[in-house]
Amino acid sequence: MSIATNIHRINAELTGTPARLCVVTKTHPVEKLQEAYDAGARCFGENRPQEMAAKQPQLPADVEWHLIGQLQTNKVKLLAPFVHTIQSIDSAKLLREINKHAAANGRVINGLLQFHIAQEETKSGLTLAEAEEILRSDEYQQFQHVRLTGVMGVATFTHDEAQLRHEFQQLRGYFEHLKATYFVADDAFRDISMGMSGDYPLAVAEGSTLVRVGSAIFGSRG
Repeated sequence: MSIATNIHRINAELTGTPARLCVVTKTHPVEKLQEAYDAGARCFGENRPQEMAAKQPQLPADVEWHLIGQLQTNKVKLLAPFVHTIQSIDSAKLLREINKHAAANGRVINGLLQFHIAQEETKSGLTLAEAEEILRSDEYQQFQHVRLTGVMGVATFTHDEAQLRHEFQQLRGYFEHLKATYFVADDAFRDISMGMSGDYPLAVAEGSTLVRVGSAIFGSRG
């Protein structure tokens, strides 16, 4: 099936749910991204800052660029002029760097706190205690150029639906706790980014507001 057909199908599946689609465009050429754009996609997720920075000028200005991979602090400056959301914030150091470079560009950059919810040690992310330590810090209160808009997590790569549901429920629980404790009056704090090509229907059922789908749109990278 074509890229457009797949995007239309997934958007139809998401109709009536709180979730929207972020098309994972990493490793795909600009021509395929343009096809996705022409099919109505506006949220594009990349995991390499250099690749995102190279693609961004070649596509329309209204693309909402999301960085979904681990971000080293020394790469933030590449993205600061244009990135919409950094979904993989996993340290106070990274928040500090995003705030600094966003300020230098006269912008406010959105960010999601990435939590470790998988059974795999290779996956990165915060614990709830680490996230709360950041949110309670005096330094965080001073940041004017980074806006936290929710949470993100990468589930275990498994076909075990019970385990996936448990991990998605855990992330939603973190979101609800943080919303009630730190963001109760902040309408911008509303996203739960979870679910990928193999498990997004389960994630949507458990409250995802943002699904990150690549191979189900572009096909497997061979």
